[in-house]
Amino acid sequence: MLEAAQWAPSWKNSQCWRFIIIRDAATKAELSNTLSPNNQGRNAITSAPILVVACAELKKAGFSDGVARTIRGDWAMFDVALAMENIAIAARGLGLGTVHIGLFDHKKVETTLGVPDGFCVMEMMPLGYPEGEVPTPSRKDLTEIVFKEKFGGH
Repeated sequence: MLEAAQWAPSWKNSQCWRFIIIRDAATKAELSNTLSPNNQGRNAITSAPILVVACAELKKAGFSDGVARTIRGDWAMFDVALAMENIAIAARGLGLGTVHIGLFDHKKVETTLGVPDGFCVMEMMPLGYPEGEVPTPSRKDLTEIVFKEKFGGH
């Protein structure tokens, strides 16, 4: 799964992502407490055997010569998302379950994991075997999300 992440595309092949693999129950419990009490991801973090914490090197993706090259600025979130989705797809192929968790106290997670300046935590993803059948969420019809020639064109 980490090799799948390694091969994700990134801005100018910058590969700004870094992954912290956590198995320690106490650390996972501490990290789960950075989520709000009603966030269902808390249980996933503590019960999954592995937690992947995705970090990004800042001002690398989307930059050349230290200057942001698009109106979007830092592309770190975009690049990390591509890598994490590769992990999720590879996990699914192995029968594992995942969930993207992005709503948590990022500063506390960075402090707990010793993330250095110039890097930030982007996402946490528990990896494990799902308990029972996981229903596939509904998807919008293609006619709602695909347009011809111009936005809104059908």
